[in-house]
Amino acid sequence: MSQRGAAACKAARPQDQGWAWMVLLAAALLQALTLGFTSCIGVFFTDLQHDFQASNSETSWFPSIMVAVLHGGGPLCSILVKRFGCRFAVMLGGLLSSVGMVSSSFCKSISQLYLTAGLITGLGSCFSFQAGVTVLGYYFVRWRTLANAMASTGVSVGFTLWPLLSQYLLDEMGWRNTFLIFGGILLNCCVCGAIMRPVQLPSGSLLQSPKPGEEPGRRAEEAQLSNGAAFHPELQQQTRRTACFHVLQKYLAFDIFCQNKGYQIYTIGVTWMMMGFALPHVYLVPYAIQNRVEERRAALLVSIIGFINIFIRPLTGLLSGHRVFTGRRIYLFSLAVLLCGLSNFICVISAEYSVLIIYCVILSIAMSGVGALTFQVLMDVVEMERFSSALGLFTILESITLLIGPPLTGLLVDLTSDFHYVFYTSSFFLISAALFMGLSFSALEKKNKLQEASKVPLANPSKYPYNEMTTEPRSESQSPPAVVYITSI
Repeated sequence: MSQRGAAACKAARPQDQGWAWMVLLAAALLQALTLGFTSCIGVFFTDLQHDFQASNSETSWFPSIMVAVLHGGGPLCSILVKRFGCRFAVMLGGLLSSVGMVSSSFCKSISQLYLTAGLITGLGSCFSFQAGVTVLGYYFVRWRTLANAMASTGVSVGFTLWPLLSQYLLDEMGWRNTFLIFGGILLNCCVCGAIMRPVQLPSGSLLQSPKPGEEPGRRAEEAQLSNGAAFHPELQQQTRRTACFHVLQKYLAFDIFCQNKGYQIYTIGVTWMMMGFALPHVYLVPYAIQNRVEERRAALLVSIIGFINIFIRPLTGLLSGHRVFTGRRIYLFSLAVLLCGLSNFICVISAEYSVLIIYCVILSIAMSGVGALTFQVLMDVVEMERFSSALGLFTILESITLLIGPPLTGLLVDLTSDFHYVFYTSSFFLISAALFMGLSFSALEKKNKLQEASKVPLANPSKYPYNEMTTEPRSESQSPPAVVYITSI
């Protein structure tokens, strides 16, 4: 290749250099603006409950809807990214988030807040966050793992700053004006999206919306059905059914769930875990305020969790990547979930501020392990070519329990007038999920070893047994994976 051709090729590929690092900075800011934003909702819990004369259960629906939509909107976001590109999805998400918070400042009832801040802002945050994570796969090849790790620190920064800012603005101007200001702040997602320009290959094609490979047989079948449908109306319905099945198989991996025992156990375990995982985030500040902790100091508790996450989360990611934990990350993940559950008993013992600080430190360390390992374990149990669709079903199921967990616990608190049940409930779901995943994977591993030793096939063997999935490094000339929507915990 001539020097001119090599220079042109290099200029056409911005991966791992130049503008890619600006995109990384924008992605980190997006994660602080979207995922980090949910950490401040507990600051407004008591004021919203008082102004709208709502119960704990009614008030908790608002953050539950927001978090559930943020996690469960992945398949919709991936379709949007595939059709219009990452830049459009991020900017649309920023606009929706802003409109949702501005509208929330004018709400006259708690049910209106469900629609504005819960659904609209949650969906906007989903689009911005997940498209922002996806675009890193286009801009980074060699340094993709490092880029994702650095971008995830934005979540911890958001967890640290949002509660402090929220409490300050709440004290100065009330929750309505604060929500109005939040609408302006979330518009910065549009600025981050503008930075994420499409990546162009030397051939001139854009890498922003890659088309996943399709099976030749499937394409021939679809072509045959499409040609025949014009002359045979009965084939039109069959064509639609075929297309619908292919879409579901692409974005929701029900076939993997039925065939892969490891994926089945892990998905059920994490879905059950989410019933209790979000409860401390929603109720910690109200619990501290009820026990005569000053509001500013109560908001600081959430910031302590985020601040420790900034340092512990990357270390946990590096530790889990060591070869000692190869094939054993599920047990490390279960241990982190177990520690989350056990830490809740600290709040039950005492509500003194010094004790709550100790609780936040331990919970933050455990949360760092959960957040760093959630998707790494999923990559271990599912083949990478089906990871995107497996993640779709995974996030939708966990979003359902994220939605119903806080309101049901709030109803329990309303009936008993005792916030201790928040931490009892959270511990029950977390500890039981940790034991279920750890023991189930241990039994599955022993079963697979016995099968290999005896060389006798099991009845209905798993197509994707739990093992360490190794993937070859992807060359720069290859496209990144088809749209992968990722959530963070």
